[in-house]
Amino acid sequence: MENLSAEQPKEVRYAGFWLRFVAYIIDDLILGFVGFILSLPFIGGIVFSGLSIAESEENFESIAPGIAGIFGSIFGIILVTAAAGWLYFALMESSKTQGTLGKMALSLQVTDMEGKRISFARATGRYFGKIISGMIFMIGYIIAGLTEKKQALHDIMASCLVIRKPLE
Repeated sequence: MENLSAEQPKEVRYAGFWLRFVAYIIDDLILGFVGFILSLPFIGGIVFSGLSIAESEENFESIAPGIAGIFGSIFGIILVTAAAGWLYFALMESSKTQGTLGKMALSLQVTDMEGKRISFARATGRYFGKIISGMIFMIGYIIAGLTEKKQALHDIMASCLVIRKPLE
């Protein structure tokens, strides 16, 4: 007898909106914690700058360095947390696991249209495409529940799929 199971392709099970949403919540909690830890030095900068303002005279020349320190620290927080988010999603989704910790917890993978691992460049494009998906009342995300392959707008733009791991 022939072994037909080796020749037959496995059924692709696309990840729907709610599975993806729960995975994102898990990832958001992880990134929130990591972002807080990475932001601690900048928070210290804000506190230090605020103290220097409080101790200075009330003329602009004496408080300007403190104000600059506060704005610089806020900019640092924004930059570090944005970079952390981008690297987390792009590195994890282009890795051997093909998914973030949230996706792995729910047995989801990000693939190209042929089911193969995506490149870091494609994962980066997919990540920044999420900005467009979030515009106009999150419609780009919501369409994942309406399209045939359950793709969000950023998946369509990056030619990606989010699938449930094949049963083994």
